[in-house]
Amino acid sequence: MNKILSVITLLAGAIMSCNGNAADAPKELNLGILGGQNATQQIGDNMCVKEFMDKTLNVDTKLRNSSDYSGVIQGILGDKVDMVLSMSPSSYASVYLNNPKAVDLVGIVVDDADQSRGYHSVVVVKADSPYKKLEDLKGKSFGFADPDSTSGYLTPDHVFKKQFGGNIDNKYNNFFSSITFSGGHEQDILGVLNGQFEGAVTWASMVGDYNSGYNTGAFGRLIRADHPDLMKQIRIIWQSPLIPNGPILVRNSLPADFKAKLVAVIKQLDKEDHGCFIKAVGGKQHIENTSLSEYQDIIDLKRELTKGNR
Repeated sequence: MNKILSVITLLAGAIMSCNGNAADAPKELNLGILGGQNATQQIGDNMCVKEFMDKTLNVDTKLRNSSDYSGVIQGILGDKVDMVLSMSPSSYASVYLNNPKAVDLVGIVVDDADQSRGYHSVVVVKADSPYKKLEDLKGKSFGFADPDSTSGYLTPDHVFKKQFGGNIDNKYNNFFSSITFSGGHEQDILGVLNGQFEGAVTWASMVGDYNSGYNTGAFGRLIRADHPDLMKQIRIIWQSPLIPNGPILVRNSLPADFKAKLVAVIKQLDKEDHGCFIKAVGGKQHIENTSLSEYQDIIDLKRELTKGNR
């Protein structure tokens, strides 16, 4: 009799556990999208992700596109963003330094063609300008993208401090006549084209065909949008050392069963609808495994910058 009761108790516990897990599964999923590009294009590029997630996970996926990188950072830290498909490494570092357990690393985006795991910060000028190298921009106006962008601020800031001295507050010992945060990579490129800046930073893989804007990067998005001759209008005069590609993140505090399903579905999206995945991450890339060590240098740079700003 006692054995029968024990079996009944175990079965009841299992049923309650299953029901509990089902009840815990969120009905809404929040996909964070970094700012710095046309909002309409951002939504359009991620609609297929929403449709895939809605169907596969039986959720209502909300596209949380922010006007700046900080909005997604705060969304993650405030449990308002559940996943990001290609986070800025510098923004990930900001999240990690605030709360090392806030997110889980699902993977890193890797180039489909040559398996490269990184990209570069590049300085661009107008093609018809006299500027051929970074030093030629002495006394000129300059544009950064976003304070939480790796290629759009963190990495070039580190290089400029070493090369010119000073810091952004004194325009690197007044090397530049003015420095402006434009708000994003597209804005930096457009700022150069329309004469707002004489030089600015953006990002590119520097892999693939130059005229098409390389395999990944801000150039390709603008070319596909409304600037088909972009690469004839600009010149790249500097590139940084390699920066690790953006990590794919999920919020750590999601219910464990749902989080495991979400990770599996992100990888399923990459394999079953790779065209959609490419649109969402902004280049011909796929998911590979990663670890904290791949982003440790960026985290250390961000920590150093944060201390310097206090």
